[in-house]
Order: sequence, then C-alpha cells, then structure tokens
Amino acid sequence: MPPLLSGAMASAAWTSAGLIPIFIVTLAYLRYSMYDPESRIMDVQEIQEEYDFIVVGAGSAGAVVANRLSEIHNWTVLLLEAGGDETEISDVPSFVGYLQLSDMDWQYKTAPPSSENPYCLGMVHDRCNWPRGKVLGGSSVLNAMIYVRGNSRDYDNWAKAGNVGWSYKDVLPYFLKSEDNRNPYLSRTKYHARGGYLTVQEAPWRSPLAAAFVTAGEELGYENRDINGRYQNGFMIAQTTSRRGSRCSTAKAFLRPIRLRSNLHVSMYSQVTKIVFEYSGGVPRASAVQYLKNGKKNIVYARKEIILSAGAIGSPQLLMISGIGPADHLKEMGIKVVNDLKVGHNLQDHVGLGGLTFIIDEPVTFKKSRFSTASVALEYIMNEQGPLTSAGVEGLAFVNSKYADPSGNFPDIQFHFAPSSVNSDGEQIRKITGLRDAVYNIVYKPLINAETWTILPLLLRPKSSGWVRLKSKNPMTYPIIEPNYFAYPEDVEVLIEGIRIAFNVSNTAAFRKFNSRPLMTPMPGCTKFELFSDEYWECALRHFTFTIYHPAGTCKMGPETDSDAVIDPRLRVYGVKGLRVIDASMMPTIVSGNPNAPIIMIGEKGADLIKEDWNASET
Repeated sequence: MPPLLSGAMASAAWTSAGLIPIFIVTLAYLRYSMYDPESRIMDVQEIQEEYDFIVVGAGSAGAVVANRLSEIHNWTVLLLEAGGDETEISDVPSFVGYLQLSDMDWQYKTAPPSSENPYCLGMVHDRCNWPRGKVLGGSSVLNAMIYVRGNSRDYDNWAKAGNVGWSYKDVLPYFLKSEDNRNPYLSRTKYHARGGYLTVQEAPWRSPLAAAFVTAGEELGYENRDINGRYQNGFMIAQTTSRRGSRCSTAKAFLRPIRLRSNLHVSMYSQVTKIVFEYSGGVPRASAVQYLKNGKKNIVYARKEIILSAGAIGSPQLLMISGIGPADHLKEMGIKVVNDLKVGHNLQDHVGLGGLTFIIDEPVTFKKSRFSTASVALEYIMNEQGPLTSAGVEGLAFVNSKYADPSGNFPDIQFHFAPSSVNSDGEQIRKITGLRDAVYNIVYKPLINAETWTILPLLLRPKSSGWVRLKSKNPMTYPIIEPNYFAYPEDVEVLIEGIRIAFNVSNTAAFRKFNSRPLMTPMPGCTKFELFSDEYWECALRHFTFTIYHPAGTCKMGPETDSDAVIDPRLRVYGVKGLRVIDASMMPTIVSGNPNAPIIMIGEKGADLIKEDWNASET
C-alpha cells in the first residue's frame, strides 16, 4: 500500500472515531503530502536470501545501526520492522496522545501485581499500559520527543562496573555525532553539535506557564541551565527532537536521507519470530532469522552478524524464544536451551505519580477545546508554528530530594511540566492511561472546563527492578511484563519527597500570580488517609502509578565476571557468535532521564563497535 494512501486511511480511522477534528487532520495530511512522496522509505518486496547484516527492529537504535552499517558500501544490510511507516498523524507533535493504542503501538500491558506489592490499582484490571513503537522509528514516533542524555555519572558508573568504553567521556562524542542542534545558545557549546542527522530544538510554541515553571525553579534555588551540559540539576525549557514544527523520529532522521542506498533494504510488516543457530566447533552461531510477512513464513541468512534492536521487551522475548535465557524458564516453556543467561531480568523503568494536578484561573493552559480550531491548524500548516507544534511537555527539571547525593550533582527526581492535565484532552488521556472510570469520573471529569497544569515527578534511579518472562513459546503471544514497582520502600520515600517539591513549585510567586492551587479531590481508594500525608501519597502512587514508558536493562551489559550479564561491553551476546543486542535492554542501570537520546547514542556506538570488529572503514 503506498504510504500516502495508507496515511489517508489512517486519517479516516481517527476522524471517524471522533478523535481529532476532520479539518485538522485534512490540513495535516496536505502539509504531509507537500513533501516529495519519493522521500518516503520504500518497502522492499524482493528480499535476498542472504545479507551481511540483519538488523531486527527499526526503532530508536535500529534505524541508527542500519544507517551506519550501510555506510560501508560493500556491506549489505537488511532492516526488518514489524510495523509500517509513519503517517501524517504521527508527524504532528500535539497528536502524540492519539498514537498510543493505534496500530503503531504494540499495546503491551503489565501483569497484575501481587497483593503484597500493589501498583497500577487505578487502572483497569490493575494493569498499566506500556506502549512501544511498532513502526519505522519505533518509540521515537510515539514519545513526547524529549531530548535528555542522562547524568554523566550514569555512564561513569557503567564503566566502573567493568564496561570498558562506556564512560561519559567515551559516549559524549556519540551524542554529538547524531545531533543537529538548532538553538544557537546551545550549539556553540562543547556539549552540543550541528550537522548531525537528528534535529534538536525547542518547540516553536509554548504556553506562558512554561516561563513560570523555569522562574519557579530559580525561586527554589535551581539554575535555568542546559540539563544536557556539565551539570544536570536545574530547570529548562524542554529540548525536543523536532524539525520545522514536526516530529523528527529516527526514521525521519536516519532512514529517509539514505533511502536510495542500494546496499540497504528495509522490509516493513516483517515480524521476526526466531533466531536460527548453526553449530561449528561446538559454539553456536546466529546464522539466520525467521520472520512473517504477508502471512507467509520466511527465512533470511546473515553472513556476518544479526543485531537485535527490538527494544527492552522485544529483544529478550526473541532471545528466549530462540533458546537464550534462563535455562529453567526455557525448559518450562519447552524450548531447547542454547545458552543459559539471565535474559529478561533487571527490568528497570522510571515510575512516578500520574495526574498530580494544579488549578489556575487564567485561560492559558493547553486544552483540546481551545486549540481544535481552523486558525490553529492553518498556523501549523502554513507557518510551522502554533500549539500543534507542542507535544505537551514544555519544561523539564532535575531536582534533589533529601535522599539525593550530597554533591547535588546527581539528582534523584525528574519533573516533566505540562500546561494541561488528565482532564484537558476530553477522555483521550483516560483511554491511553487505562484509568478506571471511577478514578476519572470522580477526580478529573469535574475539571473538564477548568484550567489545569501538572508536574509528573519521576524516580530516576529505582532500586526496584522487575522482569520479562515468556507466556508461551509462540512468538505471537505477548510476554509477561512485571515491573515490580515499589518493591523497595526507599523508592516510595524518594517519590514522596519529589511530590512535595512539586507542591513547592506551585507555591512560588511565579505560579501564585495565576492563583495556582492543588486539586483537593482525594484519589478513590485513598480516602482513609489524611489528604497529602505520606500515607496518602504512597496510596496515590500505588493507584495512579505512572510511567512515561522507559523500560530498560533486560539484556544487561556487563563483564564476564558479572553473572547477571547477557552481553559483553561490545554488545555481543555471551556464549554465541554473530549476535549482538543494541537497544535500551543493554543498560546495566537505567539512565537518569528520558532514554531516547541515550538509545540513539547506543546505536551510534554499537555500529562503530561492529565496524571495528570487522576492520571496516567507510569507502
């Protein structure tokens, strides 16, 4: 199906469901189609029997790896993606909330928690939604486009744990390699660069509350600073992966510019179901992948290597189905064990309190009813400006709870500031968060006409970790995802301190001029506790458990001495040949911030490691 035609059909689906006014989608489609249709990525129809490299997953890492490997002209590269291409809907930043639960989303859900350690209690069936991108560009198509690198100590700690080559000084050049920063006050510094594939800039539009947020931080003693620079602690207007007011996914950044390379084939709607191993000298080698396309089973061979970039859920699932994982679990599933490794363990995520809402009096917040107008749509189409260029998160902050490192330079809480809340977009946010009707109807529905804003406090370095396990050896059956939030009481304690700092933000002069005050309606299920007490906030965290979908760590990188490691510091899977994992699942510990930029960096560095190991240079 031609991409523009499929985009039109997607528009029809969204508008017929009443999700987005038809005139806005129509104008977005016209803007989208103004670009040369030949710039679209073509879905290869005739796949060769063998390639030098097969990359599984065209997401935030896979798109980068495919780009960089195909720089070697005498290498052939096949990129397999289970989803299709982006559409005009995904191109518009403010439509981000309408991409989840669409066909561009794997639509994962967490398993119901145990009664001993409950979470997600405010969600239907006690299960949190975990969207993951099933599309060229992966989750960089579904996210809020936030560009954050993490803290330098994250990477230095990786290196101290025995991961040679992953210190901050080692990885910074790879952040710079990708970046094309369009903000002059940043691009001139040594921490940023121009000319890379990935465009980074502030959104062209933001509400007056964004400036109030940064000013509030200064009142609390935090600098307005580049949080991707020397120091992370501070407040800042969000940097985003956007270009001319539109989303800059990794597909747009890394794949479209190289679409004419004859040595790169991209196959969409191609779901890999298994890695095939052959044995030579007793050591298994990854030689091929099996995949489904157009309802048919296929196999394709790799001369050199197979690279898994299927993400923190997809990569461990594929490894386990193929025989690499915990031996007891694989035997239980009836899978022949190729190598006994702790695949699926070490699942980490940033978790926080959703729906922390403040009310103001002035009509300056981001509301669907306010911006679903022809004039707003025309401003976006004609001038690449206006509210549709915003993905909702306008400000970021990294703050120190009383439990943080005494240096002050290793914050333990991140704030995402939005000039909106659960009530601001009709019932769409309720749908994508999976909130129970009782929670939405009691707490947020009465605020439909109110002016509200929110801070999402996130725990940056949780002590609690979970796991991914197979539910079946059938690759089409989704795995069991157990994040195991709040298993350590310390995680709850740090988050409660973060919530109290968020209240301090609302109480600054910068927000008092808007008459900002907290929503006083208690969370259903928590009414037995004194409102805003520590006990109340723990209950609220276990009900409106919120993640902005940062799973990591399930194929842990580590030295040979690390019994939990799945891959070595060169990202090679232990005990087999010809197989690497290059995505968020490799993180030994989750980075302190949104992982999209670090995953792109991992793709850049991982591709260089492959080139080094095969003694290749660009020709």
